[in-house]
Amino acid sequence: MGAAITYLPVNHEGAIDLMELEAAIRPDTIMISLMYANNETGVIHPMNQISAVARKHNVLLMSDATQAVGKIPVHVDSDGIDILTCSAHKLYGPKGTGAIYLRRKSPRVRVAPQIDGGGHERGVRSGTLNVPAIVGFGKACELAGHYMPTESSRLQKLRDKLEAGLLAIPGAHVNGAARLPHVTNIAFEGVEGEALMMATGKSVAVSSGSACTSASREPSYVLKAMGLSHDLARGSLRFSLGRFTEEAEIDYVIGAIGMAVETLRALKPFEG
Repeated sequence: MGAAITYLPVNHEGAIDLMELEAAIRPDTIMISLMYANNETGVIHPMNQISAVARKHNVLLMSDATQAVGKIPVHVDSDGIDILTCSAHKLYGPKGTGAIYLRRKSPRVRVAPQIDGGGHERGVRSGTLNVPAIVGFGKACELAGHYMPTESSRLQKLRDKLEAGLLAIPGAHVNGAARLPHVTNIAFEGVEGEALMMATGKSVAVSSGSACTSASREPSYVLKAMGLSHDLARGSLRFSLGRFTEEAEIDYVIGAIGMAVETLRALKPFEG
């Protein structure tokens, strides 16, 4: 008999309903799995509240925390996370390397290896270790921990300025609430996201979805799940700021996007 997976909906803010979560747990449920923070909208899930539900029903809590680690405080104990995964490149570490945390007690998590062989990584994954990438990841984590207290505040101020400038454009809306300090996802009525990116002349590095779905021409399934119409989902852009973002760049983006929206709306109405 195969495993059964229950998918939960999200509301218009991109959040799950904790009562629905608890109601979905069955006697044979073994794990709750969700992203710590969404990669398209930046919406942060209340992990400690979700872990309380998991503990109540004696199920594991697993989280992909790639977007959150190094950007906001993440702690497996206070958050009640039993399995956590993250990737180095999101905090300026080497691409192609990552980490998995497995709780050793209360409860002890045991996983089956996907690659067998020499028993590396305590039997979790066999294969010769990429030592330079691992060391680079460790150094990136050290630097992220050093910069995070001031960097999060700085990025949030820049993000808020970016949002204020872009929301001054008629028909612009923020998608999601309770978000990471460096991410915003904004819908622009009457334009298509792809056309908007092209209209900036590639001078603004933004995306119409996550990097994982960059090859798809379909509107973001994340935004559709939040209740956005087909047209608004296609007219949304994801903006993310980083350690090297400066205020002058925020001013430039506000002007470039505003001009591009005005130009596209003047050409013809957007047809979904």
